[in-house]
Amino acid sequence: MNATPQKPDRTLLVVLALIAVLVVVSLAVVFTRGAPAELDAASPEGVVQRYATAVTAGDEQTAKSYLSAEARESCTPVDHAADGSVRVTLVSTTVRPDSADVAVSIVTSTGDSPLGSDEYQSDGVVDLVRQGGEWKVDHTPWELAVCTENEVTR
Repeated sequence: MNATPQKPDRTLLVVLALIAVLVVVSLAVVFTRGAPAELDAASPEGVVQRYATAVTAGDEQTAKSYLSAEARESCTPVDHAADGSVRVTLVSTTVRPDSADVAVSIVTSTGDSPLGSDEYQSDGVVDLVRQGGEWKVDHTPWELAVCTENEVTR
């Protein structure tokens, strides 16, 4: 009896090659994503993006520079960890002549457990007013607050 080695099925080789290509493309996408694009600094969304970036970086002075005059006058520091464990995603924007509402989704990660970090998501609205021709943050969700007077419970 002559045992001839069997050739691998071409279909199987094509499927394995496609899977390998998909894995390589997926890894390339994940590692080249980078930071989100910067929004127009003069828009309500751009102001919220810069404000949230300052808050999550722990840069309270920069964050306060985006506050309205009324919010800044009554500002008292809030004790919360600004360690980069908060992610903010723009949901929608409503713009009026002198005010705007920017709806955001906020994901907060806390601690490291054996099963990964604990995360919770909440939705909130950042209220802005136009002052001196610029958009200023008037009220924020508590996760983004740098001042107790700006906490919003909606």
